[in-house]
Amino acid sequence: MGYKIAVVGATGNVGREMLNILAERQFPVDEVAALASRRSLGTEVSFGDRTLKTQDLAQFDFAGWDIALFAIGSEATQEYAPKAAKAGCVVIDNSSLYRYDPDVPLIVPEVNADAITGYSKKNIIANPNCSTAQMVVALKPLHDRAKIRRVVVSTYQSVSGSGKDGIDELWDQTKGMYVPGQEVEPHVYPKQIAFNVIPHIDVFLDDGSTKEEWKMVAETKKIVDPAIKLTATCVRVPVFVGHAEAINIEFEEFLDEDEARDILRESPGLMVVDKREDGGYITPVDCVGDFATFISRIRQDSTIENGLNLWCVSDNLRKGAALNAVQIAEVLANRILKKG
Repeated sequence: MGYKIAVVGATGNVGREMLNILAERQFPVDEVAALASRRSLGTEVSFGDRTLKTQDLAQFDFAGWDIALFAIGSEATQEYAPKAAKAGCVVIDNSSLYRYDPDVPLIVPEVNADAITGYSKKNIIANPNCSTAQMVVALKPLHDRAKIRRVVVSTYQSVSGSGKDGIDELWDQTKGMYVPGQEVEPHVYPKQIAFNVIPHIDVFLDDGSTKEEWKMVAETKKIVDPAIKLTATCVRVPVFVGHAEAINIEFEEFLDEDEARDILRESPGLMVVDKREDGGYITPVDCVGDFATFISRIRQDSTIENGLNLWCVSDNLRKGAALNAVQIAEVLANRILKKG
């Protein structure tokens, strides 16, 4: 016996990936509903070898449905997620709306799957920010071994993190660079993204950080350990898909780079590709379409007593969003709902 799954925002980049991953991982599904706004009504989306027509979210009755994967903005989620949850359908939400709610678990299955039991307070589970999700998969096994004191992370985040509009802007600006008179002014981003990097994701806060940077701090504390100190600089780069992060970690005790490499190799969700030669590392282009979070460039930091550096890369539409949501659904199905 399978589950009745609704994918909310099925026509967007993340929603389409959710459908792809449900099919790829052979999630036990009896019925799938592809939901979107009325303007997308009837749009066709793929689910394995099937084609689904989108239904109107505003008219959909969630009663009798087991799990809803939400991939819409916070404003629409605020309207529809409580309705789904009240109808008895467990919501797994990809927006930022519920991440910092103490009554809503924020889950990365490789890191804190046991926290999922807290879902019953609101019938809602939150998916973390894309940049946080891949980082904490790497941090947790190292933290378990040597206890992390402080993290300094710089991110290199692809334009797909801004949705289809971000992808289109990079594409149009890149084409416009080669055609005189067809230059494209920035609309999604505050500055040109083609052939450029922008140290600004989300809004600025009073302390000079951006909200994206604040999210990484707050979410790491909630998912891994509130005692970890973290500072982040989040940068948008002209890459279509795949986020990369340069991570510097300070531990309570010494952790040798070789031992760290072995720990990461044996940890769930991670793949270590770390050869000290040309091309012996993973880049965003290499990770697209893969489930794993890749770790490269593992090395001691000799400037502090107990420090390590590493390079972390993942497909942000997958582990950073859709894959993590489906993995949460798998934990929910295996541990709590248990049909069949």
